[in-house]
Amino acid sequence: MEKSELYEALAGHLDQNVVGAPLTESFLKILDISFPVQEAQIALKLPFGNQTMAQLAALYPDKTTDALEEILKRMVKRGTVYTGQPPGRERVYRLLPTVVGFAETPFWSGKDTPEARALAPLWFKYRNEGFAAELARGTPVMRVIPVETAVKDASQILPFDILKEKVEGTNYSAVAYCPCRQGARYLGKGCDHSDENCLHFGSMARYIVEQGMGREITKEEAIAILKKADEEGLVHTCDNIEGHLGTICSCCGCNCVFLHAVKKGLNALSPSNYAALVDGDTCAGCGTCEDRCPVGAVAVTEEDTASVNQALCLGCGICAPACPTGSIGLVRREGLNPPLDVGTLFNLRMGGKM
Repeated sequence: MEKSELYEALAGHLDQNVVGAPLTESFLKILDISFPVQEAQIALKLPFGNQTMAQLAALYPDKTTDALEEILKRMVKRGTVYTGQPPGRERVYRLLPTVVGFAETPFWSGKDTPEARALAPLWFKYRNEGFAAELARGTPVMRVIPVETAVKDASQILPFDILKEKVEGTNYSAVAYCPCRQGARYLGKGCDHSDENCLHFGSMARYIVEQGMGREITKEEAIAILKKADEEGLVHTCDNIEGHLGTICSCCGCNCVFLHAVKKGLNALSPSNYAALVDGDTCAGCGTCEDRCPVGAVAVTEEDTASVNQALCLGCGICAPACPTGSIGLVRREGLNPPLDVGTLFNLRMGGKM
């Protein structure tokens, strides 16, 4: 197989994941950097589900176990393959998808490397070539979690929207650098927001720490990071899956790939069950909420009063904590938009690919 054919085939394989990978010129260049030819040949057959070495050996009859394991170790270190070993069980491997996966692994450590610098402009270009649209295909894989203090009636906060309880229910936590803001810095387009606030939990968190892509933190540290992100005006997003917490992103409107897609009019994030509402009698028209809104859903009118386009509002609530008069906050939307069970999300996302 010619090299060009190999990478086109690999792109096709990666496109079969829940978050796929449309074939474009930039993506082929990304694959050329992320997957040296020998590793691309392995990736082409590597499943997205966990596999033991014994299971993988059957997929690569031309490779000895030692040779296959050596290649996989290189891919793990590069950040294209996940590995983990649950207590009392065999080590497993799986191919990482684009997100959460090899789109982020070169940037999580915060280290300035030639590979990260080469990949950053390609991933940003890839957004406009089709990746933003892929994130918005069908049902979003990520959902917005509101700032709890922004909800006007605390009794209306839904259980699956309480981040502190979600974090406290996890068994292992890690923090890495935000790949979007880190990549933007390499392009000279960084913002003033902090960037060591990409939170991961469970098996992926262990992988990140084991591979030197992030550091282990306590639950208390994770909650403190989220609180600081609230103060900065960063939007909390997490897996759109009921009963599962793998990732919490603290997103800025400057560089976040998901918010970039939303601002292009694409449905890349599932909004929260709330929307911002302004008390016109007390609003001073200062524009603080307008400045903090990452998607342009809030604007000060000619009457010097803030107004919210609730159709655009993500229900993140970052507008509320900074309001000097306490005139804006979140109220429940009509209807309910809960996270989905993993099977439903998988079927909805994959329905268009089958």
